[in-house]
Amino acid sequence: MVISREPVALAQPFEADRDALSPNRNLTPLTTALDSDGRLTVAGCALSDLARTYGTPLYVLDEATLRGTCSAYREALAKHYPGEALALYASKANSSLAITALVAAEGLGLDAVSAGELLTALQGGMPAERIVLHGNNKSREELALAAERGVTVVADNWRDLELLAELAPGLAEPVRLMLRFTPGIECHTHEYIRTGHLDSKFGFDPDQLEGVLQHLTGCPWARLTGLHAHIGSQIFELQPHRDLAGVMADALALARSMGHPVVDLNVGGGLGIRYVASDDPPSIDGWVSTVAGAVVAACQERGLALPRLLCEPGRSLVATAGVTVYAIGSRKDIPGLRTYLSVDGGMSDNPRPITYQSQYTAVLADRPTAEASETVTVAGKHCESGDVLLKDVSLPPATSGDVLAVFATGAYNASMSSNYNRIPRPAAVLVHDGVADLVQRREQPEDLLRYDVLPARLRSVG
Repeated sequence: MVISREPVALAQPFEADRDALSPNRNLTPLTTALDSDGRLTVAGCALSDLARTYGTPLYVLDEATLRGTCSAYREALAKHYPGEALALYASKANSSLAITALVAAEGLGLDAVSAGELLTALQGGMPAERIVLHGNNKSREELALAAERGVTVVADNWRDLELLAELAPGLAEPVRLMLRFTPGIECHTHEYIRTGHLDSKFGFDPDQLEGVLQHLTGCPWARLTGLHAHIGSQIFELQPHRDLAGVMADALALARSMGHPVVDLNVGGGLGIRYVASDDPPSIDGWVSTVAGAVVAACQERGLALPRLLCEPGRSLVATAGVTVYAIGSRKDIPGLRTYLSVDGGMSDNPRPITYQSQYTAVLADRPTAEASETVTVAGKHCESGDVLLKDVSLPPATSGDVLAVFATGAYNASMSSNYNRIPRPAAVLVHDGVADLVQRREQPEDLLRYDVLPARLRSVG
């Protein structure tokens, strides 16, 4: 089989802008092409071949796209911000040893929200000094792990500070802290992923900030080095990020006036990506330019020395690098109403449609440019009526065994996956230069029994 190494444009709406500084604008990975048989390939690997080799559902992650988005953030920060800056990968989007290793190699940092994500980051090669630990209800064990390894702890509430004070006598160095507060900024996004408004479980309220800062002046175990705020996720608007800069600069001025050596200003992430053709998010360069310019202006207005600028991209870093491939199974035609195509995955490998009513774009992997003459609803295999991945989408006529490719699944698919209906999680491969590396083994049904315990009194004697 001959595979074309040159990108071949797909039919609309999948023909994408290949600007290296704005890969988040694409619907498909940067290396997407057609081989000599017209089949869809990513990084020179035919998706239908990957499906046969590794089984389905299968997560496919394009290394070039992930490295490209890392470079886009790194280069945009260097271009638009005159001070020191660092992008931290929000690993909740997709946490694995392989992704951590790639992100670390590209010079980024990482944010974690649990002991599992923190251990993955450390074992994946991310330096502790480039890691921050988030969370609104951190355990004593999570805080101890972070403090002992020299990871910056983002203090979210008074309980964080109380637990750290109890742990402090056993620590060799003061805990490096970042203080999270709620900036009171609303964004037009799903209510479940808005975190900047006042009614949020995250962060100290603005009217608590001065009291917390005053408290920390009397804590020799703590070294407050940063402030953090985050306004939400999958955001297309730029104005809220401009507003955030002023709020954070005021907090920075207050902290420094009270003697805290605050050098880091962490504005969070939230940049949206393109899931369907009608989505029009800002480019990475445009987002960074807006944020950096707003922070510089806000600091100049207040006579503040520029802090190190931190941001936390997650979705915009990894989503477009990911494609999920499924095998089509049964078909149900309801005359005059709807046609259902069922696939061998669903809400357990991608819970976003049933949770957020999220939309995606899909093609048949071996006929990506064929005429989309049917309107179908792609349903999952779970025992749940709402288990629908794509509602009323256009596809070419499909039959059982065809491979379906769903784009932009690199974020919040694997990381939010479950074993609902005791269905094993998919395998994952990292593709590059015509090669696929297995980076996550497929679970097997027997794996799901590993932690079950059957009491002796319930065991059958028959």
